[in-house]
This record gives sequence, structure tokens and C-alpha cells, in this order.
Amino acid sequence: MTSPSEQRGSAGQPQRAPGASRRWPSVLLALTIGAAALIADLASKAWAERTLALGETRPLVGDLLQLRLIYNSGAAFSLGSSVTPIITVVQILICVAVLGWVLVKLADWRWAIALGLLAGGALGNIHDRLLRAPKPLYGEVVDFVELPHWPIFNIADTAVVTAAVLIVLLTLFGVTSDGSVLEKDADGSSGAATGEDSAPSGCTADGEEVR
Repeated sequence: MTSPSEQRGSAGQPQRAPGASRRWPSVLLALTIGAAALIADLASKAWAERTLALGETRPLVGDLLQLRLIYNSGAAFSLGSSVTPIITVVQILICVAVLGWVLVKLADWRWAIALGLLAGGALGNIHDRLLRAPKPLYGEVVDFVELPHWPIFNIADTAVVTAAVLIVLLTLFGVTSDGSVLEKDADGSSGAATGEDSAPSGCTADGEEVR
């Protein structure tokens, strides 16, 4: 049995959790990506308002990709325009939760990218909700990117959707926020034996050899 002093290490300090050495670099990466997504969103919206007339369609790649400026009072992709204040509050709560998670739990660069994109995209649209007409919480979001048979969107929406896809993939592959990967045996079990009743292969729990 390992003594408490051995568990604390030779320096007498508690052992760090896995991924602790990567935590602050991951936090900085998430904050950097979030800031980049926010700046890109706000800059692109300012450009669209300077360059495009309201409702004007400007083809970029034929009919596949076009620019068309609109003001959206709903959620992402022009949805939910009847509940704008609720959407705004939900977006703010998501940002607070993500930032709290980043500061406390994050220690993996893949999750840093996903959460940075999520926070930056959400903040981009929150900016419009709070600071644009007609009034705070009811502000209209600038949308200007149009694809065939798809609602008009912006860079913030793209960042949020990309983050959602990354989060789903990381979850499916068992990648945790500290960088560890959850593994299973071929039969789907965890493969880890715990407790005093566990015994070595070839022996019963009371130590008798199995023949």
C-alpha cells in the first residue's frame, strides 16, 4: 500500500491532476481565438454596412455564395425573431458559463479552439443585441452571407456552428477538457478493476489459484 507521504511526492506537495501543466497555455489559446473571432465578426459587419446597400445582392461565387445585407432581430441564421430578449439573455449566460469553464477546467488545445470559437461568436452577436437599434436586448444583428436554401448569416454564426461541430466530435471521440481520452475495452467495458475484491488474472478473489 502506498503511504500518504509517498502519494504527496518527494517534495511533500500534492500531485497535480493530469493536464495541469497545459492549463494556462490552453486558456490563453481559447482567449486568443475568442478575441480573433470577435474582431473578425465586428470588422466584417462594419465592412458589410459600408459596402452593401440594405437588401442588395452581390454574387461572389455565382449563385453558390452571395452577399446580402439584412438586419436580423432573431437568433442565429435569422431564426426566433419573436423572442429577441430571451435569446440575448441565453447568449450572455452561455458566454459566462464558457468563460468560467475555460478559466477553471480547460487544459486541452482542441477544447480551447472549440470554446474560443463559441465564446467569440456568441460575443459578436451579443454586441449587436446590446448596442444596436432599436434598444438594448432588442438590437438587430448584421447578417450578410447567403448560401442557396440557407438563412443569411455572419461570421459569428459560423464560429458558433463550427464550435458546436468540434464539441460534438470531441465528445464522440472521448476527448476530455484536460486532454485525456476515455478508452473502452473491446466489450465496451472500462477495463479497469478497482477495490479490494479485484484479483490478478488466474486467481480468485481470496488468492486461490484457478486451475
